[in-house]
Amino acid sequence: MTAPMQVDYQDVLRVWREADTIPEIEHAWLFDHLMPIGGDPDGPAYESWTLLSALAAHTRRLRLGVLVTSNRFRPPAMLAKIATTVDIVSGGRLEFGIGAGSRPGHPLARREYDAHGLPFHDAPHAVASLDEACTVIRRLWTEQEPFDFHGTHHHLTGAFGNPKPVQRPHPPILIGGRSSGTLRVAAAHADVWNIPGGDIDDVVRRSALLDRYCTEIGRDPASVTRSIHLPVSYDRPGRTRGAIGEATDAGFRHIVLGLSAPYPADVARWVTDELISPRDQHA
Repeated sequence: MTAPMQVDYQDVLRVWREADTIPEIEHAWLFDHLMPIGGDPDGPAYESWTLLSALAAHTRRLRLGVLVTSNRFRPPAMLAKIATTVDIVSGGRLEFGIGAGSRPGHPLARREYDAHGLPFHDAPHAVASLDEACTVIRRLWTEQEPFDFHGTHHHLTGAFGNPKPVQRPHPPILIGGRSSGTLRVAAAHADVWNIPGGDIDDVVRRSALLDRYCTEIGRDPASVTRSIHLPVSYDRPGRTRGAIGEATDAGFRHIVLGLSAPYPADVARWVTDELISPRDQHA
């Protein structure tokens, strides 16, 4: 994952092109913030979906996505159209990541809304809106006739998606978050669930809660792939390898390694040699 802040476009492109040549690296990700949430608060930050489309056009193999799209930023029907376009541009390589949006207590993330004229609602509103958005987006990707949708938070009349995504029935849906409300949405809609790394015991508890919510609605918990985002330490790779080991031992098979800027030369190869290959050799 290359967070598109405090970097130039060419820096991100360099890393993704290199990663695209390395089979051990299966997927690449951006994040979805309109202003930096780290470093210089007035530094550069790129819009994730337009950047993703550009990177899709410059790569050939990598699965790719946004970890995760803020459902607060774009109406779901518009987001479905954007994601379909990226899936087509990439030749069917999109992983559709979405979440409820920034935590209310994160001041650097919270300021994005006022700065861009976007409303900021409380967490229950955001989670309920996410649930409806996932329903709308899936229907736009799959239904062959126009439909109306009148939920609590989203209302569409004559909604129809054309063209459809390359991937059928639709791109995999990754839902990111750790709150109980978001986990219920993941149980209902997600092919993949992602959580930011941290206290591995808390991560395991959240995964068990997702199991429970899946069981409550009659879904096999094993049908939801477990994913975790782990920061990469360039100076102490052993620490990162240890975190990867803890996560995989806890049942997380989808590992997203977060790279901090500036990116060292040949960083994708370094990640493979220092972090991925040693784990594979001991698997």
